[in-house]
Amino acid sequence: MGKINFHTHTTFCDGKNTAEEMVLAAIEKNFSVLGFSGHSMFPFGEDWHIPPKDFEKYISEIARLKEKYSEKIQIFCGFEADYFPCVTCPDKEAYKALKPDYLIGSVHYIAKDGKHYSVDHKTEFVKQGIDLLYNGDGKQAVIEYFEAEMEMLKYGNFDILGHPDLIRRRNGELKFFDVNEGWYKDLLKDFTKAVKKSGVIAEINTGGKARGCTEDFYPSDFLLELFFNAGIPVCISSDAHNTEFLDFGFEEAAALAKKTGYKELIYPCIGSVKI
Repeated sequence: MGKINFHTHTTFCDGKNTAEEMVLAAIEKNFSVLGFSGHSMFPFGEDWHIPPKDFEKYISEIARLKEKYSEKIQIFCGFEADYFPCVTCPDKEAYKALKPDYLIGSVHYIAKDGKHYSVDHKTEFVKQGIDLLYNGDGKQAVIEYFEAEMEMLKYGNFDILGHPDLIRRRNGELKFFDVNEGWYKDLLKDFTKAVKKSGVIAEINTGGKARGCTEDFYPSDFLLELFFNAGIPVCISSDAHNTEFLDFGFEEAAALAKKTGYKELIYPCIGSVKI
């Protein structure tokens, strides 16, 4: 089987290439499966989500490409659905009218006292968010990020957990917490229990390293080992926003998964793939 990616963005949201350009690049890069996962906050949306008015257009375009390139690649249509407390949750029931093949559940936003910020934003805006919501207390920001993740896992219904420790994205520059401290490792252990209980697939996401934001993948090596020991299935995703990074780090991620102890990857719609 060729390469597989279920985390792909296009110009329907904040991607740089059209869906068809991504398909053509995938075929050229020897992919056998490509899943589209446009950012969504159904039925709402920020400026980097698929606008609600374009949901049907998105679904129709992916269906067109699926048929057009059926002899060369298998295509699936999904969403990367945001969790925003008290507003929207990645839930198959909420998305059923759109009939997606799968959902990725992700936390990009943290809300507190009527204010919110994105942990996935530019460095200066992440700093502003931590200052605004937590008076600069990075530890509390991290704790509440994982609390939001665990809430999403408890109340959501989705297939893949997106970039499990995305909160690390700007930590290299801002240094608002130390990943080696005991409280953080204990927090990851509690988080791992929630992931296991939910039954979702956790992705090894190469996007942070592709964009130069992290030196490793999401999850960290430590968290990936916790996932393995807990029996949590994983897949590999590039979180690609352009054709260049569609298969970034796949060989390295597969080697890491194998070194950790995994013998197979698990994907929605297609099942297990040996490493």
